[in-house]
Amino acid sequence: MKPSIAPEDLPCPCGLPARYGRCCGRWHAGEPAPSAELLMRSRYSAFVLDRLDYLLASWHPSTRPPRLEPNEAGLRWLGLELRAQRQIDADHAEVEFVARSKWGGRAHRLHERSRFVRDQGRWYYVDGDVAQP
Repeated sequence: MKPSIAPEDLPCPCGLPARYGRCCGRWHAGEPAPSAELLMRSRYSAFVLDRLDYLLASWHPSTRPPRLEPNEAGLRWLGLELRAQRQIDADHAEVEFVARSKWGGRAHRLHERSRFVRDQGRWYYVDGDVAQP
């Protein structure tokens, strides 16, 4: 019988070379992400892993929805590409990314320029502009 690999020892879904436990797993466990980029990557990983609790907790209260729906059955996240990042000032940043997925036999791309704010020392997702295909 092949030994199972603990989730924290699997590659991180965000695409960085670290294992999940040393990458996005620590942000998911409650440690504050030190930058808007790492928060964005951790949110992508949370979408992949269906961590709705983390997605809501990392969304700024001023724009946070009351709830999120889990991933559709059969949805597969395929990867994340960071396009650009911009530190506006000490507490505001933007991150542009493309997230790829496949559902119902069709490939999908989410291309977004996201806005982040640091509030009381913690980064939060505020909102974003989705590029139309």
